[in-house]
Amino acid sequence: MSGNLSHRPPILRRPAGIGGALPALILISLFFVVPVVALLLRSVTEPVPGLQNYAILFGDGTYARVFLNTFLVATVVTAVTVIVAFPVAWMLAIMPPAFGSIVFGIIILSMWTNLLTRTYAWMVLLQRTGVVNRTLMDIGLISQPLPLINNLTGVTIGMVYIMLPFMILPLVGTLRAIDPMTLRAAALCGASPFDAFRRILLPLSLPGIAAGGLMVFVMSLGYFVTPTLLGGTSNMMLAGMIAQMIQSLLNWGLGSAAAFILLLVTMALYALQLRLVGAKRMTGGI
Repeated sequence: MSGNLSHRPPILRRPAGIGGALPALILISLFFVVPVVALLLRSVTEPVPGLQNYAILFGDGTYARVFLNTFLVATVVTAVTVIVAFPVAWMLAIMPPAFGSIVFGIIILSMWTNLLTRTYAWMVLLQRTGVVNRTLMDIGLISQPLPLINNLTGVTIGMVYIMLPFMILPLVGTLRAIDPMTLRAAALCGASPFDAFRRILLPLSLPGIAAGGLMVFVMSLGYFVTPTLLGGTSNMMLAGMIAQMIQSLLNWGLGSAAAFILLLVTMALYALQLRLVGAKRMTGGI
């Protein structure tokens, strides 16, 4: 083995020292470190130097409700996305490859569709005279239109639809790596389908759930278009509040402080998941 490694072509050898990582470090510094530092500086220097922007955010009940609503929506969307995505991912993992490729292509195609177009489509479907309410009334399930828009229900439906591919993709990879003989052995040993799911399939799929769940939760925390259009002003989330502070109120200091808090929360959640789940399990052992 050592002999083979010593005869690698020069292009395949790992560069020694920090020189090989220098281009990546420069890119990270320019596109991440510098903007974050600029954001932090604005949050503590505008309109006057100090921590008054953070004191306003944590001391005002209005901003506290926006923070609470943001985490509530992100939690609900993540939970519903996991519940909906799991059977879809399992179906993709066990179906014949030819048919699975078609279904997989349809899911990927939905990601390429314009986000604004998809959100406006849900506005048409969920309104009081939309297709959903009219269908439910025609079949006799309801007598009055349901409030499916400008509330948490509309935001959840729209965001779950948009987030589904980001949960399905890591789940499919994890489920395909599970040996089917493990489930067959559990059935031969007398385990019911529910016991096999609870004690074997679900624990083995946790890395995919953790990776997809983190992605969906973090993206939901910073989502702007869908909550604004489907939730209205009564369900404002943090991204909408930041946009309003900067674009309408021109309050760069307060907006920067809110954005920096959102960044810190996101990084803390990622660090917590790395500690609880582990980097190898999240990346499939890569």
